[in-house]
Amino acid sequence: MYQQMIFVNLPVNDLDASKKFFTELGYTINPQFSDDNAASVVISDTIVAMLLTKPFYATFTDKEIADATKTSEVLVALSAPSREKVDELVDKALASGGTTSGRTQDLGFMYGRAFDDLDGHTWEVIWMDPSAVQG
Repeated sequence: MYQQMIFVNLPVNDLDASKKFFTELGYTINPQFSDDNAASVVISDTIVAMLLTKPFYATFTDKEIADATKTSEVLVALSAPSREKVDELVDKALASGGTTSGRTQDLGFMYGRAFDDLDGHTWEVIWMDPSAVQG
């Protein structure tokens, strides 16, 4: 059965620093789709973050590349299997050079925190009680 995938393409200032940041979060780099211009960060079987140097990213668009430290261009949200895993991933990101983004959201049935990566892209990590989803 076909599973649709998502490839999030993000411009980065320093490809090596960004690769280090995401591997410190526990993700892997797929060397088959990585080179001096891009790194394929495997988030899951169906989610891949493509980190592209800004000159390479510019070859895919005629638009100005946003400075994500000043302008919000995307909010990438990832699910987590538990509240503890939300905290674990965000804490790893902060320890690896990321910065806190927004406030912790605790609605009881849903819990989330967010961080900005080295280039200012916002990553939200969310847990939702499965019983609340089914209900």
